[in-house]
Amino acid sequence: MEAASPHSPSISWGLTGHEAAIRELDRGLRADRLSHAYLITGPTHVGKMALSIRLAQAVNCLSPEDAPCLRCSSCRRIGAGQHPDVLVVEPGSTEEGRARRDIGIDDVRALQHAATLNPYEGKSRAFIVNGAELLSEEASNSLLKLLEEPPPRSLLLLLTTSADGLLSTIRSRCRRIELHPAPVVDIAVLLQQHEDLPPDEAEKVARLSLGCPGWAISAARDPSILDERTEEAGRILQLVHGGMEQRFAFSAELAGSFFRERDAAKEHLYLWLRWWRDLLLVKEGAGQYAADSDYLIQQQELAQGLNTAQIVGFLQTMDRTLDALDANANARIALDVMMLKLPVPPASAKVTEPEDGDVDPRWGRARSGPGYPAS
Repeated sequence: MEAASPHSPSISWGLTGHEAAIRELDRGLRADRLSHAYLITGPTHVGKMALSIRLAQAVNCLSPEDAPCLRCSSCRRIGAGQHPDVLVVEPGSTEEGRARRDIGIDDVRALQHAATLNPYEGKSRAFIVNGAELLSEEASNSLLKLLEEPPPRSLLLLLTTSADGLLSTIRSRCRRIELHPAPVVDIAVLLQQHEDLPPDEAEKVARLSLGCPGWAISAARDPSILDERTEEAGRILQLVHGGMEQRFAFSAELAGSFFRERDAAKEHLYLWLRWWRDLLLVKEGAGQYAADSDYLIQQQELAQGLNTAQIVGFLQTMDRTLDALDANANARIALDVMMLKLPVPPASAKVTEPEDGDVDPRWGRARSGPGYPAS
């Protein structure tokens, strides 16, 4: 493979992965033909916000021939969230400390007012709507007016994990940028170079991230994320073999946390998705491709008591649950239904618990299980 040139956008933008998206945006920037609005889609932590910040830096960079240079005062202030011409709109919290369930009309009206103003000190105003699928119906209709008559020197970036949650009229007025998981090897290199992780630990975290650099960086900086993952994997095993009382207690607990910290609660469900995806791979004899090898022994035992249709069906149930929560369905009801559909293995199926001696003191995770395949 040829070495990238010094002016390669994937290098100058300073991001891991997303080369196709960066090339498209870079071409539009150089030709002064950027769209007035972009819909950026992709999984949680895949890099939607990072790409949006880079684009905001690029249109306001003081070194246009090398934009975004990431060195000028404009780039640095945007990266630190301190630039007056870059506004991020997201649900936030209520006065009672609960997570807001939508982005309301007042949020969009504030954005519309800001869009009528000339840039305060930059070349363009950038408005980032993080979690655009959470726009209320009233807010969506109001935002549509802004898309129909975009003010000059403004850039609107809508970030979402589910484009289907937006009005079709909004989707049709935005240029769509789809972000896909980054290669494991690229994330591992990122963790080694910027987070000082040894190669074996970097590869572990990279595989667990499922191609999402944001999650990998967070996990590298905060070991409690992996500790929580280990605890949650143990809880999955307990609930699979537990009774309905335990399952409903879990759904009540998770629904309560959903109202307080929406993103954290959804992260639990993403972990469940990853775990059951690994279980499906084990069931189909492809356990060597599992993201987390620490529970392969337990998953092999569980897979003997479940059939493929049960595992696939529950994966689909979790997808529907996440869609329902994104659509502001009642969290307790949605999670209760998910627990009702949690497969029940035969009573004879036993799952081995990892021994205390098999836990890695650095990561709080079991060392047992086959090694990771080569990338």
